[in-house]
Amino acid sequence: MNVRRHLIPTAAVSALGLAALTACSSADGAAAGNTGKFDVVASFYPMQFLAEQIGGDHVNVSTLTEPGQEPHDLELSARQTAQMGEADAVLYLKSLQPAVDEAVAQSEVGTKIDAASLTRLEDHGSGGHSHAGEDAHAEEAPAESDGNALDPHVWLDPVKYAEIADGVGAAFAKADPDHAADYRTNTEALVGKLDALNSRFEDGLRTTDTKVFFTNHSAFGYLAERYGLTQEAINGLDPESEPSPARIKELQQEAEADGVTTVFYETLVSDKTAKTLAADAGLKTDVLDPLEGITDRSKGDDYLQVMDANLAALKRALGST
Repeated sequence: MNVRRHLIPTAAVSALGLAALTACSSADGAAAGNTGKFDVVASFYPMQFLAEQIGGDHVNVSTLTEPGQEPHDLELSARQTAQMGEADAVLYLKSLQPAVDEAVAQSEVGTKIDAASLTRLEDHGSGGHSHAGEDAHAEEAPAESDGNALDPHVWLDPVKYAEIADGVGAAFAKADPDHAADYRTNTEALVGKLDALNSRFEDGLRTTDTKVFFTNHSAFGYLAERYGLTQEAINGLDPESEPSPARIKELQQEAEADGVTTVFYETLVSDKTAKTLAADAGLKTDVLDPLEGITDRSKGDDYLQVMDANLAALKRALGST
């Protein structure tokens, strides 16, 4: 998986906005998917969670990315494309899944909700930091990014995820006005849960022995920025590739300098890279879940539970006091 090739070009952001929300009437809505409810197609799990939490009993939610399927390289079947055309709304994150973007552009679905337009995305580069007297040792960004790529992993910041939830709630209320009051109530409840999650992260990570953590790839830039941490990606590009001997040595030195204890890997990709570094550097391994899908390997049944598991893993690794 090459996450970087799916990052969002900065120039494209100006074209995004709330104008991406196009509404259909509630009379047209329920019949489109033949379920008797407001039918929503979500592109992958973080969008599915929002739709289910905000829509409640009034929505029927289906997802284009099955549990355990790596979302970045998703290819759609003819059935999935047809399913999207029959829905009342599609909820997706533009430029994360190119096949979805293409299908949405060609679809006649009445309400198209681009989560990337509902908050501010940022360029986190390739991560990394430098010590006094040293040059920054982050790997160069790939040529196609030109240093101007936007990080799509915005759902891993509870504050930004709450901003997206507000926008989704408004879009549902506009598209299905008969249930607008319930959508607003459900949105407020979800935002309250996300605010509480943010408070738990702030409290849990306020005082730690180190602020640096190692990951397979740069998925946690928003989370690190929100809570004053530094994400150091082993490869930056592909979480399944093996780090070079030079990179291993570099990270060994950093682990010693910054008190790093743990190399994190993910649930949907191989742990080979993390274990290679950990074995060579004498470090532990643990899971830090980017929440791109929920499977039986996930440390929780939904977004909130897995994020709490992520917090517990970070507290252990960083020496929270």
